[in-house]
Amino acid sequence: MKKRNSNLFTEKDAPQKSSSDNNQETAWWQPAMTIFSQVTGLIAGPILIALFVGKALDKKYNTDPWIFLGLTAVAFFISSMGIVKIAANYSKKIEKELDAKKKDSDSAKNNFKKENK
Repeated sequence: MKKRNSNLFTEKDAPQKSSSDNNQETAWWQPAMTIFSQVTGLIAGPILIALFVGKALDKKYNTDPWIFLGLTAVAFFISSMGIVKIAANYSKKIEKELDAKKKDSDSAKNNFKKENK
């Protein structure tokens, strides 16, 4: 008969994960999905509006395809500016996070040096 090693953890001894731990494990994909949905909405939304409104106005005023093309150009401009704005905001956010991590690592290095003197 084998003797059980009492120093090993069993499954019931292992620390239980809280819901905040589960959120941290799955949070890596959420920023990517947020950016994806924002950019997709900025591309699809104005183009779809330009499509339906432009076609309806062209039909009403018998100007086929000029209003549609004009609204499509405006929608393209709106989409482009929105994407640039989103990219700039996330770029600033990433820079702030990197600066915070750098400060944390610098302070940890300084604390380590002080403790080892």
